[in-house]
Amino acid sequence: MLVSLKTGDVQAYNHLDKGDIFQATVSTSGASAQDYDALVLPGGVSNPDQLRIDSDAVALVKAFVDAGKPVAVICHGSWTLVEADVVRGRRLTSWPSLQTDLRNAGATWIDEAVVVCEAGANVIVSSRKPDDLPAFNTAMVEAFAAAAANS
Repeated sequence: MLVSLKTGDVQAYNHLDKGDIFQATVSTSGASAQDYDALVLPGGVSNPDQLRIDSDAVALVKAFVDAGKPVAVICHGSWTLVEADVVRGRRLTSWPSLQTDLRNAGATWIDEAVVVCEAGANVIVSSRKPDDLPAFNTAMVEAFAAAAANS
């Protein structure tokens, strides 16, 4: 299910170029972490930048972490985790330009294709960039499957 700032057509981006249009059926103001098993935060620049300034999106991310539900994030998506104040004491990777943001928020930034951090209330799977998608997808599916098996 796609949750977005608003319901209806949502323009996706490939970096700064327009990508596909998707249908969002739930808005961040109407979403509840208890209705979902896991969360994937989008990468790119534009979408994460919009999410991190939406108080409902930030609250939703924090609720996922507080509930111990797995979160996967790639590229600039970590901005929303920083805004939700859920990276302190965690190990993450991201697009390289976010490493200072993550460190300033209390995370340890690792330059690897994928980092799986289990030190905290939940599992966070993070990756740097589109080239890392194969490793990211594998780690995300494994983390989500393990969480489902343990619930």
